[in-house]
Amino acid sequence: MKIFAITLNTFKEAVRDKILYTILIFALFMIGGSTLLAALSIGQEAKIIQDLGLSCISLFGTLIAIFLGIGLVHKEIEKRTLYALLSKPLPRDQFILGKYLGLSLVLLTNVCVMGLGLFFLARIYLASWPWHLLLALAFIFLELLVITALATLFSSFTTPTLSAIFTLSIFFIGHLSSDLKLFAARFMGPTSRFLIDLLYYLLPNLRHFHLEASLIHGLALNGIVLFQTICYALSYGIALLLLAMVIFSRRDLK
Repeated sequence: MKIFAITLNTFKEAVRDKILYTILIFALFMIGGSTLLAALSIGQEAKIIQDLGLSCISLFGTLIAIFLGIGLVHKEIEKRTLYALLSKPLPRDQFILGKYLGLSLVLLTNVCVMGLGLFFLARIYLASWPWHLLLALAFIFLELLVITALATLFSSFTTPTLSAIFTLSIFFIGHLSSDLKLFAARFMGPTSRFLIDLLYYLLPNLRHFHLEASLIHGLALNGIVLFQTICYALSYGIALLLLAMVIFSRRDLK
């Protein structure tokens, strides 16, 4: 019950945050603006709109996750509401979990709003409803859950500025890790290859969650790989949350 209350309160606070609406409106504007680029192509309008639209949803969803997630704990400490909450008593692990679930609910709402905009826009250029976009959106949301867990972890022990830097850094590395590993295997020495391989296996590989190319071009997907990706996202997110709970439970808030 306490977790539900924190989740609902976090959701309400995020909804009142002006930066959320700024990013959301800009994302919808960018998705709609993809029609201008599509107009420059011949016969590829639907594919361009879907590809750019999904990329916008992933990018702006990540920005929402980071800019709201980095202040999950710091904002409560700054307003001194955290001390009142923990005196209820409220276990610190439940506080972290409630904050994470609240932000996840915000992201789910935003992905649904942006996804609906893209869904109906793509329908204009396709002869049928683009149901395949639902699967692409679901895996983008899985990626955002991992990014939110990262932001929650960093917010549990450091400042918002450092949390943003760390989360953004891992976001970019997570999309480039495969290329870095390939580059290291070809051009770097043993020590550098070891360090790159270590980062490759420790940090999340966010490319796993992007199915745009396969879905838009009608390529077959491997069900086993999809299931493994879902398990990967859930296990990685849970591990990050558990680490955040352990760190926050030992943090001196005085």
